[in-house]
Amino acid sequence: MSVLTQPPSMGDALKYELNPNYTRETITLLEGTNYPVGSVLGRVTASGKYTLASHGGSDGAETAAAVLLYPVDARLSDAIGVVLVRGPAILSRAALIYDGSVDDSTKISAKIAELESLNILVRDSA
Repeated sequence: MSVLTQPPSMGDALKYELNPNYTRETITLLEGTNYPVGSVLGRVTASGKYTLASHGGSDGAETAAAVLLYPVDARLSDAIGVVLVRGPAILSRAALIYDGSVDDSTKISAKIAELESLNILVRDSA
């Protein structure tokens, strides 16, 4: 018997939100990446576009500002995505995806703290 493998969905990342009309926004994702569900995003100050929140840098994208709720393929051009930008909301820690520069527990904790400043809580048990 073959095994059915399903890609991650919004329900894997988002465990609770008070009101989707308040907590979500439609944004533009910077080209060059295939963004999976749960991508932790930063906003580039100059363009207003979002990309994976990095560690370091000074373009604004170094601060976590949103989490992507649906996968978006922006490898060839900028694309539109739906993100969680404010809470009250709870996300699963295991479902979050970070930029390659966010590569240790200290940097991950910093990104989680940035999300928590937006009232987006991250939980292990979610």
